[in-house]
Amino acid sequence: MLITERDKLSSEIGALADRLGRTRSSLIPMLQEVKRTHHVIDSFTMQIVADALEIHPVEVHSVASFYAFLGTEKQGEFVVRLCRTISCDLADKDAVARQLQTNLGIGFGSTTADGKFTLEWANCMGMCDQGPALLVNDRVFTRVTPEKVHEILADCRRSFGVFAPEHKEEHLV
Repeated sequence: MLITERDKLSSEIGALADRLGRTRSSLIPMLQEVKRTHHVIDSFTMQIVADALEIHPVEVHSVASFYAFLGTEKQGEFVVRLCRTISCDLADKDAVARQLQTNLGIGFGSTTADGKFTLEWANCMGMCDQGPALLVNDRVFTRVTPEKVHEILADCRRSFGVFAPEHKEEHLV
């Protein structure tokens, strides 16, 4: 019997539902895991999640499309988000933004042709006293300068595939 990608995804989401619970409160954690693993939450995935939680697919779509960190668009393996609050503006966020666009060769709201990097804005990271702040997947970088952009992206490229979320701040000096 040939196992398709869809069968694998269905099995994976079923196991995720078993682990997290088959209740509505498991919806966001499930979608976060799917997004982290597959970099997209498409309509087929939403249907499988809805079936696993016994809810309507519209509910899944509503949640996935409401939260910016979920979203339904395909993203790169590294999602780079730059804070665009006034405090980061005052800390020269524009220079960091230009450097990110130059280094990645894309604008905000885009993904590199190789699918490795997505560049996005973030409305606030709660790091107003340490701006400009940058989030790469789940890693926070503070006091980012154009020079530090080179280091951060080089670190991503070196550790491709092992750049795991560690929920810690990085202060590059």
